[in-house]
Amino acid sequence: MKKRLSILFSLMLVLSLFLSACGGFQKNGSTDDKGKDEDKAANVPQELHVNIKTEPFSLNPGLANDSVSANVLYQTFEGLTRIKDGKPELAMAESYKVSDDQKTYTFKLRDAKWTNGDPVTAKDFEYAWKWALDPKNQSQYAYQLYYIKNAQAYNEGKAKAEDVGVKAIDDKTLQVTLENPTPYFLELTAFYTYFPVNSKIAQQNPKWYTNAGDQYTSNGPFKMVSWEHNNKIVLEKNENYWDAKTVKLTKIEMVMVNDTNTELSMFNNGELDWAGMPTGQLPPDSLPKLKEEGKLHVQPIAGTYWYKFNTEKPPLNNVNIRKALAYAIDREAIVKNVSKGEQIPAMAAVPPTMFPENKKGYFKDNDVKKAKEYLKKGLQELGLKDVKDLPPITLSYNTDDAHAKIAQAVQDMWKKNLGIEVKLENAEWAVYIDKLHSGDYQIGRMGWLGDFNDPINFLELFRDKKGGNNDTNWENPKYKQLLIDSQKQTDPEKRKELLKEAEAILMDEMPVAPIYFYTNTWVQKDNLKGVEMSGLGDVQFKWAYFK
Repeated sequence: MKKRLSILFSLMLVLSLFLSACGGFQKNGSTDDKGKDEDKAANVPQELHVNIKTEPFSLNPGLANDSVSANVLYQTFEGLTRIKDGKPELAMAESYKVSDDQKTYTFKLRDAKWTNGDPVTAKDFEYAWKWALDPKNQSQYAYQLYYIKNAQAYNEGKAKAEDVGVKAIDDKTLQVTLENPTPYFLELTAFYTYFPVNSKIAQQNPKWYTNAGDQYTSNGPFKMVSWEHNNKIVLEKNENYWDAKTVKLTKIEMVMVNDTNTELSMFNNGELDWAGMPTGQLPPDSLPKLKEEGKLHVQPIAGTYWYKFNTEKPPLNNVNIRKALAYAIDREAIVKNVSKGEQIPAMAAVPPTMFPENKKGYFKDNDVKKAKEYLKKGLQELGLKDVKDLPPITLSYNTDDAHAKIAQAVQDMWKKNLGIEVKLENAEWAVYIDKLHSGDYQIGRMGWLGDFNDPINFLELFRDKKGGNNDTNWENPKYKQLLIDSQKQTDPEKRKELLKEAEAILMDEMPVAPIYFYTNTWVQKDNLKGVEMSGLGDVQFKWAYFK
């Protein structure tokens, strides 16, 4: 991750950042090279105000599965590694060794404390990972731990907890055994599902994570001091953090304002120091003017905005109906006239930052002729004579001005191009994501931002019908096998071909309709420095300060 100035980063630059991230590893986790600028920060209030839009889904690292929760957890918790300048650096781990077969990692933990003063131990990591894998806890992100030996088997009830390849050898030594060599494992250990939890607290109080207070212990640069549900979260510098000397901000106030115009007004009025992604959202109509004024920051990121189809709900259980809907969307019109954030029309699932050829994709944008052919075939297969016989389809989205405008545009396209009636339905984020996870929808808006720098992170979402974040109820045996084979393939080019073959199946059966590849768009106070934003779109304030 690098400091982002008001520069338009090309996809090639972001790609080069990703490629460098695959091979490098920073050994020093406490470097601080801001120099003279930082000296000037002493007389400036070091309090940051941002908007996170809505109530987090969960602030338990083992249950969180969304960007809102992540934006809090990356400030309050820390894993074995942390991503900086696009590379994993040592964090809770002071050192590590890898076995000759690249399957066993032995981490030595540094001296670190939880916010209540308890020592952070290897047992806290083992407990947290096994808790997320325990099927009774229903962690949507349990599959992110499947790289660990027997993790999937335990999550599926086919093995015991003690069979899982993570073991606290002693308080300072954590041994992790993987199913297969995983070249990006050190990146994974920076992801929030791999964060530790205070096992002592969690075992005493299973609901430790639901409110701020003595029970909510964390080990990151900041601690949560208040949580007014659906209103505001306040973080303060964690004096027990091992690298506290690096942290300059004394306070972060995270308000929950789910209106983009209000968010921008709050920024203009000085109530916010940052407005827009990745914590909030700018009104799409404001972007051209902000760009013209030189205030807008734009960064392409590894993320895809798409519509998920519930493939078990008629008529979306028909592949031709799904393809008709996907092909009849004018993505170019959406990014130019609706989202306006220099997004890239998406006709593929994996972003071009990972697969450069995906800038073109697997099908033509706005191919209405082909869409009508698929519609006709689909109606015949459903035993319907005419599109008028098709009941209205419900398109759902979480409450947000930008999502609403995109949904309205797509609704018009499907009516105009295909004659399909579409009803729109919205809900607040926590309610909405629960409806998707429970299958209570027909078509639902969702976005996926890369958790780590590898295409499998996008493709593995749809590997298993009941996989944590699948939601579509789609599964394909050949697709699944290709992903399994790719994890055992050590030749990078052969592995890429397996993943591309899998993506082709996904785009042929269309359980999701990609809309665009994300960019982050935001405005920030000129004197705010050191905010770390990765090519994956996440943000960290550990190194942030006001000049």
